[in-house]
Amino acid sequence: MNTTKNLWLVIGSFLIMVFSATPMVGQTFNVNNGASSLKVEGTSNIHDWELTAKELQGSMKVQMEDGQLVQLDQLQFAVVAESLKSGKGGMDKNTYKALNTDDHKRITYDLTSVKNLDCTSKTSCKITTNGVLTISGTKKNVEMVFDAKVAGDKITLSGNKKIKMTEFKVDPPTAMFGTITTGDDVNIKFQTVFTK
Repeated sequence: MNTTKNLWLVIGSFLIMVFSATPMVGQTFNVNNGASSLKVEGTSNIHDWELTAKELQGSMKVQMEDGQLVQLDQLQFAVVAESLKSGKGGMDKNTYKALNTDDHKRITYDLTSVKNLDCTSKTSCKITTNGVLTISGTKKNVEMVFDAKVAGDKITLSGNKKIKMTEFKVDPPTAMFGTITTGDDVNIKFQTVFTK
């Protein structure tokens, strides 16, 4: 009799633990283009320049627990290459030529692994990742660090990444018959909003 009673106590305790635990919930978020921003900053022998992306695409799959981000499973992000605009038609044309946008329509980042996810609060995390960055058809493994902010049904990833154009076999654009030359180093700054 005692054995049966003890067995039911164990089963009851186990069931209470299972149902009172907060389950991890897998969720998919998609890029909100209108709320997001991405800029490419560079230099030339005349002045600094900047390109602003007008069309961003992508999605992410995460695990949430009690409203907190606990795991990043998938992340895909893309910039439509010819949506990069400087406000100067000539520079845009030279940029698209350098990026060979006729053959390579998008610049993409695909997550391959998460090295570290460190949350300082329920709404704020720093995520260090490895992924594949593809520019003008050339793929490179890169480390990206994201500052993640969680607000209800919205997750914002922000940060920046410095690269050299020649690492992706892109010749820095020139203008005015070569009298204006751009530097090899560029800085990509982004604040990407994902919503459910």
